[in-house]
Amino acid sequence: MTTPPLRMPAEWEPHERTWMAWPTSGYTLGDTAEAADEARTAWAEVANAIVRFEPVTMVVDPIDASSCRAWLDDAVDVVEAPLDDAWMRDIGPTFVQTADGDIAGIDWVFNGWGGQDWATWTKDAEIAERICRTVGVAPIPSTLTNEGGGVHVNGEGTVLLTRTVQLDPGRNPGWTAEDVEAELAQTLGVERFVWLERGLTRDYDEFGTRGHVDIVACFSDASTVLVHDQTASEHPDFEVSREVKALLAAVPGLTIVPVPAPDILRDDEGWVDYSYINHYVCNGAVILCAFDDPGDERAAAILADAYPDREIVLVDARPLFARGGGIHCITQQQPAPQQ
Repeated sequence: MTTPPLRMPAEWEPHERTWMAWPTSGYTLGDTAEAADEARTAWAEVANAIVRFEPVTMVVDPIDASSCRAWLDDAVDVVEAPLDDAWMRDIGPTFVQTADGDIAGIDWVFNGWGGQDWATWTKDAEIAERICRTVGVAPIPSTLTNEGGGVHVNGEGTVLLTRTVQLDPGRNPGWTAEDVEAELAQTLGVERFVWLERGLTRDYDEFGTRGHVDIVACFSDASTVLVHDQTASEHPDFEVSREVKALLAAVPGLTIVPVPAPDILRDDEGWVDYSYINHYVCNGAVILCAFDDPGDERAAAILADAYPDREIVLVDARPLFARGGGIHCITQQQPAPQQ
């Protein structure tokens, strides 16, 4: 097998830093001062947890460049750029390694998660290139409309993805699965494509992504997949979990580790999609979603086994999920160059 010209490293490989974006406007901040403070506190708690283990750079809209410091640890770096929203996993570059070990950034087409009517994205669509220029690496434009939360790799040629994201007519009209695979092979250096049929139920509501994989399943090493496991038969994700586990169990060479969902099933808006899969692996730690639920302790124990050399750090993710995402959704790793 020839070495691909580009390779997306696995999330557990060494990082140079983590990138995030500060909540600035719109539904993420909400309609009240209390809601805005809740959002800022949630984003800051994640950044302040990660910066204990590796550098963090927060992209901040110029209007918030001074005020954000009231929430952020002094160790968090701040760079200014106009923003629409704050989901860095999706608007930022997907960093890859070149054949000589240098870093480059894939600049996907971003159109507000398939052109959703509540989304604005003119500014966010420029963030990936801006970050690449800031870092001093080459931005590599892709013709695929995609978000970082829509793919998860093991760093050794396999990618997890969902048919309702990359094959969404609002994202890539006319594209076939073969078209998507060809583009991801070129940009991420993958050759085995594990297509899930869909994501979690809540993710298809108004502020959802229409099926991001990073809330459903993720690699914890090259051959182990952690899977969201909704065990309550009355929850619509019970059937989703059953189908995903069966599909992944049929893939040769993969070991499946179910991660039970929290006990809580509903919030004020309906069935929750609270998931421990949407954690973030940084240097020396795993930043794990917490929900003030008995499931937090169960998940922490499973992830401690999955990532034995890392500290498990729990951060309340309920304000993030109320806005349509989780800890993984607001972070993006910049891999360290290979020596």
